[in-house]
Amino acid sequence: MSKRTLGLTAALVLGVAGLAGLPASRAHAAPAADIKCHLKFSLAGWSALYQHAEGSGHIVCDNGQRAAVSINMVGGGLTAGKFRIDNGTGEISHVRGIQDVFGDYAEAGASAGVIKSGSAQVLTKGTTSIALAGSGEGINLGVAVDKFSIKPVSH
Repeated sequence: MSKRTLGLTAALVLGVAGLAGLPASRAHAAPAADIKCHLKFSLAGWSALYQHAEGSGHIVCDNGQRAAVSINMVGGGLTAGKFRIDNGTGEISHVRGIQDVFGDYAEAGASAGVIKSGSAQVLTKGTTSIALAGSGEGINLGVAVDKFSIKPVSH
């Protein structure tokens, strides 16, 4: 391609971007979902065919965004027990910003424990996923399909 053709092509692209009302630098696609956020949480609950747990935590994203959050988990299945997770952690990936973190995640997992209990689960919401890990105390046994919700806490 000659220098003149290259210059005309560049002018045409810039002109079309200007006609669209976009500065040439903003004519790019939305930012990629490559920010990671980190969740620290505690959670306590029970299950007897129906499972319910509530907790709280804090999220800090690599871009500096932060939020205090409430966590709610409900579900059903062949489960029985009472449990508590302290100092749980979560790695949240495929987000553009902290707003992508909030909402409902689907989970399918299995757990078993007596006295000291541990868990590791992966939850998804569209393309966003959370890898959770934690340990605590309790007695639990079963398999459940749950909804795991994260909501910002209003101050």
